[in-house]
Amino acid sequence: MISTDKITEIFYVIDEFCKEFEKVTQKHRLVEDTGIKTRKRTSKLSDSEVMTIMVLFHYKQFRNLKHFYLYYVQVHMKKDFPQTVSYNRFIELQQQSVLPLALFLKTCCLGDCTGISFIDSTPLRVCHNKREKQHKVFKGTAAKGQCSLGWFFVPKAFGIKLYLIINDKGEILDFMLTQGNVDDRDPLKNHNFHKRIFGKIYGDKGYIGKDLFEQLFIDGVHLVTKIRKNMKNCLMLLQDRIMLRKRALIETVNDELKNQCQVEHTRHRSFENFITNLLSGLVAYSFFDKKPALNLEVIDKRLVA
Repeated sequence: MISTDKITEIFYVIDEFCKEFEKVTQKHRLVEDTGIKTRKRTSKLSDSEVMTIMVLFHYKQFRNLKHFYLYYVQVHMKKDFPQTVSYNRFIELQQQSVLPLALFLKTCCLGDCTGISFIDSTPLRVCHNKREKQHKVFKGTAAKGQCSLGWFFVPKAFGIKLYLIINDKGEILDFMLTQGNVDDRDPLKNHNFHKRIFGKIYGDKGYIGKDLFEQLFIDGVHLVTKIRKNMKNCLMLLQDRIMLRKRALIETVNDELKNQCQVEHTRHRSFENFITNLLSGLVAYSFFDKKPALNLEVIDKRLVA
């Protein structure tokens, strides 16, 4: 069961954002004057309520959105959502809330850089390799990509290769979606992806690149990676060696996003639902009371010893 305090907390933050979002959009909204009267009825479920339901679905690790909405929200959460709509109408409202959900994630759910950051990419598979020719939802937009775990399918439109940058507290600092066959170093070459990052950022061997290192160093970011077997050995600070061993922290975050927040599954009915599902999962992770984090005090004691 989801506690009432947690539901109230999530809804309050989202509702306050939606109020400000509505004020800003009304000032810049373009209205076409066709001379025909149109009905402007408000929906029973507001955008903030739809977004809250989506976040709660991922927050409590439910697996089936339809069962969650019909048999949990409409049965056990009548006090929190007294006026609900049919499930088909809810899916329509869900797709309409993609823009405010994305802006809410970018403006209210990202953490602050502490000078110690970790970067990694993880594949979001659309279907099994054997069902490539039978897959219809992403037909014509799917391409093969390869990672350390093997081959997977990704849509070409926005990509289903998720890049994450987190701090030592396990908070997401930024994220990016690309095609599956994109080189891991390409997102870091985009200044908008790391403009909020400073200090040191730790990655795996896939981010090794002299040009990338120099570009990030000019922007105030020190990229630290392990070296390949065919590379010359170089001196490294003991602190950097320890932090590279602690890079598994971001692997834990990826695991929680996939297995708890369910940002990856193969039951999408449309590409819009995939985007909504992904954004809701990232927002739900930001509301976790306990995130995987590093105990820097213990690490500092080891360095002194």
